[in-house]
Amino acid sequence: MKKSLCSSCGLCSNLAWPKAESLQCCVFSNGWLGQRERRLFGRERSLDDPVEMRFGITRERFTAQLKKPIEGAQWSGIITRIATKAFEAGLIDGVVTLQRSPGSHFFSTPLLAESLDDIAASKGNKPVLSPVLASLGNAHRKGLKRLLVIGAACHLHVLRDFMERYDYLNGMEIMTVGIPCVDNLDRKEFHRVLDRISASPSTAEHMEFMQDFRIHIRHRNGKIEKVPFFSLPDELANPDIFPPACMGCFDYLNSLADITVGYLAGKLLPDQNRQWVLVRTETGAKLLALIEEELDRYPEFGKWECKRYIKSTAGQAIEAMKGRQKQYRPERNIPLWLGHLLSGLLAAIGPKGIGFAHYSTDYHLIRHYYYIKYRRPELLETLVPRHVPLILKEYGLPL
Repeated sequence: MKKSLCSSCGLCSNLAWPKAESLQCCVFSNGWLGQRERRLFGRERSLDDPVEMRFGITRERFTAQLKKPIEGAQWSGIITRIATKAFEAGLIDGVVTLQRSPGSHFFSTPLLAESLDDIAASKGNKPVLSPVLASLGNAHRKGLKRLLVIGAACHLHVLRDFMERYDYLNGMEIMTVGIPCVDNLDRKEFHRVLDRISASPSTAEHMEFMQDFRIHIRHRNGKIEKVPFFSLPDELANPDIFPPACMGCFDYLNSLADITVGYLAGKLLPDQNRQWVLVRTETGAKLLALIEEELDRYPEFGKWECKRYIKSTAGQAIEAMKGRQKQYRPERNIPLWLGHLLSGLLAAIGPKGIGFAHYSTDYHLIRHYYYIKYRRPELLETLVPRHVPLILKEYGLPL
């Protein structure tokens, strides 16, 4: 019998309520979006709106950066600043989030932040499966009444489901900030992968696949190492380096958050760290208002169309999902110099801004649909939201 998909969200590690109740709220048992989206917004996303199908229901979208960026944040620090201002304003008593594990800059441990120092310690991305919701039990036992929860889509789906099914958190006012999330790594794989990507893995502090089709690795001395996606070792094309739960994700842009903050549609500039802000609910607008005067705002930019770029990559991605025995080589498919040339060319002529966000969203939806179809077909009907088949049809891909 195959193991259930699990993103290690942390809810079932709480002792404040029965584990069986936590498991009933698992997104991999209940599926993505659907009634959760309907209950939050009063409707599901429109199947007649190609943008809303990808990005989810929003009240406002724009790009921005803090006028005074927070040192050590992944980007300019918008999420950390929202949490700080909400705490200072007395809107919340604590933040359910993560902090870095001792001895590993990329690994994390759950944190119930109840001070400004705790909130500051939570800054930065942790690109591995992380049990964010483990701190909910602490907040419940302490009797906290107002919380901010910062998490990935799997965390917020489970949280909203749990709040609807059970009354443990009914006395709390909970606000949510979502991060776009899809390519986390299993902890046991992370350092092996980093060793294969970076020339100096021991000094790496931040890592992200960026809009110029390179992986940007920020090092302790501030240097940015850029590795072309095309020049990654062949073995890193193996989908098995990603946790099965991440390959079963169908909400890249965290559509059930009050406000989502990422980077995908932001303009990539050498001297700035613009972020992409998607305000989804009235609560999200309230959180944004806390930092409004501290932001430099910019409109979304770029052309929407990216079909030919998806078509050029979809076939290879689909083949990789079939799970056939393939010998992945440790060598690079393309030398670094040529990889930089190809990445530079694609960054110049390829999708930008909302076009890059469109490309990245569709690529991952396609990849994950075929992963589930070929490797976990018993979950296909449960997990796949109703808009995904329509997107596949746009590209003439079989269901």
